[in-house]
Amino acid sequence: MTENIHATAVIDPRAIIDPSAVIGAGVTIGPWTMVGADVEIGESCEIRSHVVLMGPTKIGKNNRIFQFSTIGDDTPDLKYKGEKTELIIGDDNVIREGVTIHRGTIQDRGKTIIGNKNLLMAYVHVGHDSVIGDNCILVNNASLAGHVVVGDWAILSGYTLVHQFCLIGAHSFAGFGCGISKDVPAYVTVSGTPAQAKTINSEGLKRRGFTAESIAAIRRAYKIIYRQNNTVEEALTALAPLIAEFPDVQLLADSLQQSQRGIVR
Repeated sequence: MTENIHATAVIDPRAIIDPSAVIGAGVTIGPWTMVGADVEIGESCEIRSHVVLMGPTKIGKNNRIFQFSTIGDDTPDLKYKGEKTELIIGDDNVIREGVTIHRGTIQDRGKTIIGNKNLLMAYVHVGHDSVIGDNCILVNNASLAGHVVVGDWAILSGYTLVHQFCLIGAHSFAGFGCGISKDVPAYVTVSGTPAQAKTINSEGLKRRGFTAESIAAIRRAYKIIYRQNNTVEEALTALAPLIAEFPDVQLLADSLQQSQRGIVR
């Protein structure tokens, strides 16, 4: 044990740990896992066998990382020339088998960021400089190209592919096998390739405690955007009175204003 490894950490003797790695209290690391230089693992994390952790990477508390995942490696982006970029992972995430998460590039924010309480299922890929909020679910083989931002509580079903620089709004839902090349507004359900807007994620909102009145207001907002042939600017103007009465609609308006690629239609 080095001074960087807490005395309560349990590390299989077959694991390979760089001397500079910092390993917190109660961490368990399985056999044939490699923890590279400049990796920091917070307390009570469980790292299974055959995991590769590269740095600079900072992992928070109570995360579970399953076998054959590669976390914090260099991006294959051809502009990347070995700069010391980062990966930051929050607390209480579950990262299942074969997930790949790349660090950032100096051409963007210089870091890839994963929030708290996310579930990344088997073989998910998170590209460089992407940001995932809190409580998101990425189902098997969902893939984010570089520079993607995923809002809180979003769900990307299996084999969803997201183009670089897209914004995926909070509480949105993407159906199986979506090809997303434009921004998905908050609360919106999309499906197909190319992805098309279908309705709001009403079932998800019910599960998260949104009132029936707020859900109805969000549905009215969706119709203003998608059923009345409004431009984004016209829709934002029409949404103002609804926002005054139902503040939850503001999140939808914000996602429209933040869009730079145009929204899924």
